[in-house]
Amino acid sequence: MSFQDFLLDFKMLHVAGNKRTAVTRGLILWLLLTNIMVLVYRLTLPTQVDIRDDTCTLNLGKPFNENLPRPSRRLQTDTCAPSGNIMFLKTHKTASSTLLNILFRFGEKHKLKFAFPDGRNDFFYPSPFRRWQVKSYRPGQCFNVVCNHMRLQPAEVAALLPPDATYVTILRHPACVLESAFHYYHRAVPFTWKIGGRDKLEEFLRSPRTYYRAHAYNAFYLKNLLLFDLGSDNNLDADHPDVTEAIQSLSQRFHLVLIAEYFDESLILLKETLCWSMEDILYFKLNARMSASVSRLTPESRARALGWNGADWRLYRHFNATLWDKVEVYGRERMKRDVAELRRRNAEMRALCLEGGEAVEALRIRDRRFLPWQPLGVKSILGYNVRKDIHPELRSTCEKMLTPEIQYLADLGVNLWLTRLWGWLKDAIS
Repeated sequence: MSFQDFLLDFKMLHVAGNKRTAVTRGLILWLLLTNIMVLVYRLTLPTQVDIRDDTCTLNLGKPFNENLPRPSRRLQTDTCAPSGNIMFLKTHKTASSTLLNILFRFGEKHKLKFAFPDGRNDFFYPSPFRRWQVKSYRPGQCFNVVCNHMRLQPAEVAALLPPDATYVTILRHPACVLESAFHYYHRAVPFTWKIGGRDKLEEFLRSPRTYYRAHAYNAFYLKNLLLFDLGSDNNLDADHPDVTEAIQSLSQRFHLVLIAEYFDESLILLKETLCWSMEDILYFKLNARMSASVSRLTPESRARALGWNGADWRLYRHFNATLWDKVEVYGRERMKRDVAELRRRNAEMRALCLEGGEAVEALRIRDRRFLPWQPLGVKSILGYNVRKDIHPELRSTCEKMLTPEIQYLADLGVNLWLTRLWGWLKDAIS
C-alpha cells in the first residue's frame, strides 16, 4: 500500500494499454496529491509517546459526566443506568454511518467526551490505530466514546477507555460489502483501472487474481475488508488458523456485534446492552445509494464473491449466529414488538422531519450541510431535505438525525482540514 506500490500499479496499466484519458490523468493527479497530503499529515502528528505507563487513569468513583451515571449491566431487573463508555469499531460499507449518527447524538446530548481524530475523519486509516492519533491526546487521558474509522488495535483502544466500556461493531454480508466497496472505492484502487467491460465488478469476480495484488495501493478495499478493519490480515484464507484465532479474540472482546441485514433487531439489542431508551436509537438511514448504482449480483457472482472473501464469510456467519442467540435470550415475541415500535417511531419522525418523507438524490439536496460525501467520479449517495414547515421545537432534533458524518464532526469541533482538502481535489477531478 506504499507509494511505490502505486507506481508499480501505474506502470502495469501503462504497459497494458497506455490509455491516457482525462479521467485517468485526474485520478493519477489525485493519488499523487493524496500521498503528498499523507506526508504532510504525518509531519503534523505529535511525537509518539512512551506507552509503558500511558493508560486511562480514570477515578472509577467519579463519572465523566454528572448527567450520566456510571453504567451497569442490565441483569434480572427492569432498572439500570445508561452506559456512556463505548467503543464502536466503525467498519466500512455496513450501515455504520447510521449507527455513528446515533452515537454522536447520544454523546452530544449527555456531554460525553469523544476521542476524535485530528485533521481528518478517521484515525489515519488504513494504518493501525495508535492512541497518539487522538486529537490533543495526553498520556493517561480518558474518554467516554471512541467511534471513528480505524484499523483496530485493541490494546491501544483499551488504553483510552474505562475498564467497563462496552465494545460494539457491525458486520454486513460480505458479498454486499464487496459490491458496495467496489462501487465506492474502485476508482481509487489502481489495479482495477485495467478491468474492461461494462460491468467491472462482474469481470473482476470472474477472475479476481488476474487483477488483484495483495499489497497494491488500496487493495484491502476489495478483499476481506471486514477482517482488515478488525485488525487482521485481509489476505488470509478462510481456513487459516489466524482467522479462527481472530474470531475467538473478537468474540471475547466485543459485547455486541450488530448485523446490517437485521439492523433494527441489532439496535434493540444495543438498547438493551447499553440500557438506553427507544428515543436514543431512532434514526434515518444515512449514506444509502441510488438503486440504479447497485450492481445486481447473479447467484454465480455472489458465490464467487463469498469465495473471494472467505475469511469475511466465516466472520459474518459466526457473528450472525451470535446475534440470533442473543435474540433468543431477549425473546422473539418481545423482539417483534420492539422492532415494530422502533419502525413506527422512525416512520413518525420521517413524516415530521423530512420533505417528502424520504431520501433524495444528491443534486436535489438544497442545503450543503446535509450533502453526504460522494464517491470519486459519481454522485450516488442519497441525502435528505428538512421540511420547510417543520415545528421549531423539532428542527434541531431532525437536523441532527440527517446530518452526515463529516458535517457532524465539524459541528462537534473536529478540525477536518485534510478531509476537506481531499474533498476539494476529488470534486475538482470528478
